[in-house]
Amino acid sequence: MNVVTTPLEGVLVIEPPVFGDDRGWFSESFNHRKFADAVGREVTFVQDNHSRSAKGVLRGIHFQTGEAAQGKLVRASVGEVFDVAVDLRKSSPTFGQWTGVVLSAENKRQLWVPAGFGHAFLVTSDVAEVQYKVDAYWSPDHERSLRWDDPGVGIEWPEAGDIQLSGKDQAAPTLTELKAAGDLFV
Repeated sequence: MNVVTTPLEGVLVIEPPVFGDDRGWFSESFNHRKFADAVGREVTFVQDNHSRSAKGVLRGIHFQTGEAAQGKLVRASVGEVFDVAVDLRKSSPTFGQWTGVVLSAENKRQLWVPAGFGHAFLVTSDVAEVQYKVDAYWSPDHERSLRWDDPGVGIEWPEAGDIQLSGKDQAAPTLTELKAAGDLFV
């Protein structure tokens, strides 16, 4: 397994080895011991999520606060997405900064988004299926969103046609509004 660091401390690109021949390919998409070594601690995943979306669908920027904060290991098993993590830790030197990576069925890359970061993805292929493991259960009382096009964060989204958002994501506050409301991480 190859691990690539990003400009945001703790956010990692995981590249599982792929073994192929004329019959197809095999990849170990997750190994608990290797993953713990990569992130520097034991992580217990409690839930797997799977979504299917059409081109132009943007899901996020989502996060959970307090004791329900989630770490996510994200991959695209069908199609391609531009996957983004935003640092929402107020005490971090990279607070409000983002990093993005293309995840696809073809490149088999994964993105580790630890607790304290917002997460989003934009579908850039005709359709994409995204699967992710989380280390805390979903909690509606702790769920928050950050506006996808907040100029204070300045994410450079790739072209994917008309952006399609849920009502919740359309109404998401900016980073400045979240900070004023105390809805961020220490």
